[in-house]
Amino acid sequence: MPTTRRNPLRELGAGVADLGRGFAVWGTSPRLMLLGAVPAAIVGALFAVVLVGLVLALPALAAAVTPFADGWDAALRDAVRVLAGIAVLLLTGILLVLVFTAVVLTVGDPFYERISRAVEVRLGAPPREIEEPVVAGMLRAAGEGLRLAASGLLVALLAFAVGFVPVAGAALAVLVGLVLGGRLLVLELTGTPFAARGLRLRDRRRAVRRHRMRTLGFGAAVSALFLVPFAPVVLMPAAVAGATVLSRTLLAPEPPPEPTS
Repeated sequence: MPTTRRNPLRELGAGVADLGRGFAVWGTSPRLMLLGAVPAAIVGALFAVVLVGLVLALPALAAAVTPFADGWDAALRDAVRVLAGIAVLLLTGILLVLVFTAVVLTVGDPFYERISRAVEVRLGAPPREIEEPVVAGMLRAAGEGLRLAASGLLVALLAFAVGFVPVAGAALAVLVGLVLGGRLLVLELTGTPFAARGLRLRDRRRAVRRHRMRTLGFGAAVSALFLVPFAPVVLMPAAVAGATVLSRTLLAPEPPPEPTS
């Protein structure tokens, strides 16, 4: 069936706007959003310790992945190891963001279900509630998170390899993280609204493929904000709320194509 042609830039902006609507929920339901910030704060503190350790160990890690440069001229060796350090930092950064999101969504599943449900009710015509035991829901979220983390490892390795490209390597690696890592974040964050309709990861993948630019805008915006210190605490409940808004678009039936003359 032919689909309606969408303006790519407009769709990209609409994805960013969906995240903005998620942040707006902080103003209308602050108590509910604060509950959603608690799991992010607890898990974020643990991940911050890991990140600090990573930064301190970065020179040793850069040397460990470039043993071939040991006998090189000092200036060239140092330049290669700076690139290696950036690549290692980007690789682990992408993995940390994806694993952090998966862990927070699993730990805070009851809170994020409430946030998502509140947004659904506010938007109208919420889905009929599906009774799923808390433990079963957490296990489902954990299983899907692990599968997405495996995909994230491939994205991180790609960013790691791209990071060695002279001059433009760091910028290209960041772009890989924002685009491909952002897509994986969308798949993670839309888990709750899709599960509320009895849909699973394969359904989310299909929906994301139909709306590539809109999900790119949303996912890239979330990925970029994850780079801001302490932002994930406020971002996580807003991202879940925004992903619920986004999911309504992803699940909407395609409008009929415009007639051609």
